[in-house]
Amino acid sequence: MTPGTERTLPLDGVRVVEFSHMVMGPSCGLVLADLGADVVKIEPVGEGDNTRRLPGSGAGFFPTFNRNKRSLALDIKSPKGFAFARKLIARSDVLIENFRPGGLDAAGLGYDELKAANPGLVYCSLKGFLSGPYEQRAALDEVVQMMGGLAYMTGPPGRPLRAGASVNDIMGGMFAVIGILAALRERENTGHGQLVKSALFENNAFLVAPHMAQFAVTGKPAAPMPARVSAWGIYDVFDTGDGHQIFIAVVTDRQWRAFCDVFRQDVLLADTSLSTNTQRVAARIWLIPKLRDLFRKFDRAEICRICEREGLGFAPILRPDELFDDPQLASPGAMVEVTLPEGGTFRLPALPLEMDGQRFGKRLDIPRIGEHSVAIARELGCAPEEIEQLITEGVLRASGNPPGASNP
Repeated sequence: MTPGTERTLPLDGVRVVEFSHMVMGPSCGLVLADLGADVVKIEPVGEGDNTRRLPGSGAGFFPTFNRNKRSLALDIKSPKGFAFARKLIARSDVLIENFRPGGLDAAGLGYDELKAANPGLVYCSLKGFLSGPYEQRAALDEVVQMMGGLAYMTGPPGRPLRAGASVNDIMGGMFAVIGILAALRERENTGHGQLVKSALFENNAFLVAPHMAQFAVTGKPAAPMPARVSAWGIYDVFDTGDGHQIFIAVVTDRQWRAFCDVFRQDVLLADTSLSTNTQRVAARIWLIPKLRDLFRKFDRAEICRICEREGLGFAPILRPDELFDDPQLASPGAMVEVTLPEGGTFRLPALPLEMDGQRFGKRLDIPRIGEHSVAIARELGCAPEEIEQLITEGVLRASGNPPGASNP
């Protein structure tokens, strides 16, 4: 929770072993970690998770999805590393993984192998596809957006466009959390864990389900969003007089009357051909250009003040980097400060959830590679000389310890 509270976190006492990279698996682990689970992220002993070194659009992945986790740098391909991992998993509640289909099974860490030693284990695989003819395919968020209709709906006709965020990765992680929590609840009654699966493609299909239903109801395929027939007369992006843009939504007849009043559009209000939303949708071809001329006479800030005062839907068009200065995100607990390996700090959005009026904050910063390896080994009962031997042999990496910290 936010600093200064003594409340026990909802998942306090739950241990999660995370074998994951990129976004889908780490986002699942992040939610569990923010909710209080002890999430042990297993990384290769060399340079750790490859996600740490992604350039360009992937540069923000690791710092976004790995706070509140402990890093265990372990060579699971070695006999001692494999035994260490099995020992940790046997004492854990949940395992999450999002590597290629069959990857952990081939390494001897599949669900069937692990449940014998830990019948209560909830084993969550986050993949490209659930059971079916595609389940062995590799997939990425963009792959399923293209094949699952989301890119078609996002871009203009003939130009399929990936959504501007990793929506399937993150929502796939969220559905995995839902499945994990349900399995933990069921374990209270049965004493047994189970295999839980979440997948990108099926998540994407769930997202576009309303467009599928639209076709089933109307017999007409849904048009891409930029070419759709709007359900509302005023529901568009407009240029403002100071060179910015703003989205305006007038979705009820009451809002239409309020809109005409505050923007002094008496002629439009008196026009009975615009009295209902259905009429305004039919009139968009000439109504929207007229409103474009209107909004160019105002600064964006002035339009925002008017719309907020009158309860009209509005949104300034912002870039993600501008959100660092957003007043709503400046509210206590809305952002979490994290530290980069180079030492700089910055704020990122907290879990978008309140419980009992409180937000979930940071207990652990973004871990350095192997930062918690020694502590976890001690928890598993390893003697100091045994830990030192594992480090010497390259089975365990503890080089992520804070400067000046000694090995066991």
